[in-house]
Amino acid sequence: MKEIRFHGRGGQGVVTAAEILAAAAFKNGKYAQAFPYFGPERRGAPTTAFTRIDDKPIRTRSQVKKPDYVVVQDSSLFDVVDVLDGLKNDGLVLINSNKSPKDFKVKNAKVYAIDATSLAEKILHAPFVNTIILGALAAVTNEVTLESIKAAVKERLAGKAVEGNIRAVEEAYKLMKGSIE
Repeated sequence: MKEIRFHGRGGQGVVTAAEILAAAAFKNGKYAQAFPYFGPERRGAPTTAFTRIDDKPIRTRSQVKKPDYVVVQDSSLFDVVDVLDGLKNDGLVLINSNKSPKDFKVKNAKVYAIDATSLAEKILHAPFVNTIILGALAAVTNEVTLESIKAAVKERLAGKAVEGNIRAVEEAYKLMKGSIE
């Protein structure tokens, strides 16, 4: 089973990202679950969501304490929350940042960074990075396919948002694949 923990701020679509990832995994024939962690969240406050993906039914219903992957939608959270808490050795961290992955002091994990904010502004004309992060995550983990992410985005979003988000997912996927090959 792969366990993914998403960190972001209220209003950034962290919960939506976790749900879209689970839907994409399901489209790839896997079992999945997604759920948020709710405390006193408000717009801009740190928030967390989780996704589990497996080839067999998932019986666990607790929060993800030892993630295989950590997704950080707002790099300023490194100063506020221990986003790496419990990350498995040889885990993976994906960070929305214009900095190099080497600028983040992460031990025993692969670190990837993508400037999802700039990409969102360019393509979506808004600061919503969640679908961009999912395109990048698909590229670096191969847990779900690009096509399944796009199909899940089409199901979850509506109207004009769909076309732009599909383009953003594709661009992020392409950028990340190019950086790891």
